[in-house]
Amino acid sequence: MTDIQLGMPQLPAPDFPADVRARLEADAKEVVARYPDSRSALLPLLHLVQSEEGYVSRTGIRFCAEVLGLTTAEVTAVVTFYTMYRRKPSGDYQVGVCTNTLCAVMGGDAIFEELKEHLGVGNNETTPDGKVTLEHIECNAACDFAPVVMVNWEFFDNQTPGSAKALVDDLLAGRPVEPTRGAPLCTYKETARILAGFPDGREGAVEASGGAGPASLVGLRLARGEAPHAPIVHPRGEATTEGGE
Repeated sequence: MTDIQLGMPQLPAPDFPADVRARLEADAKEVVARYPDSRSALLPLLHLVQSEEGYVSRTGIRFCAEVLGLTTAEVTAVVTFYTMYRRKPSGDYQVGVCTNTLCAVMGGDAIFEELKEHLGVGNNETTPDGKVTLEHIECNAACDFAPVVMVNWEFFDNQTPGSAKALVDDLLAGRPVEPTRGAPLCTYKETARILAGFPDGREGAVEASGGAGPASLVGLRLARGEAPHAPIVHPRGEATTEGGE
């Protein structure tokens, strides 16, 4: 006979403290008002509760369900589908190493392995001080900058094992780091609030933006009839120019 052990049933999730609940309800009202169908606000609401706790807790799931008139099962189904929502406490800085095909062959796999050893954590684990969560991530549409590391969804391009270790050392030490392109870095909770659709009030953050690399713009330049600037190597190894000559 199979040895079956039944644990205690899980109790309902606790609510947020009254002051936190009131603040989140005011923010949620603003988010929901953006949509003709209230349940369409679920994704930004999940970012909102993630900005409060650093992850989507059972309490956060309960809050979203109550605000939108959904079941906790419906909310949980969405939370578990998207990897951008964390299900357990995480660090102030989410360091993601792209290990998809191009980044991997350009050194992403090596970066990820060295960071695991350097930080003493595995995939989706957080350093003991609660500052850095390491994870491997899929393509971030930045192949011409491979290998890419992202910190709280900001780009750090053309990384090496050495530069990636220096990056996490700066994060652990509280030293300022500057993304290769895009907005200045902020904490994971602050990033989550921005993703919920609230303004980024930091000076210069909105004006900062990333850009495509030269390899990404070849087709655009050809379409515009611009003169070739650099040689392109065809798959068969036939050297040519951007103009096809």
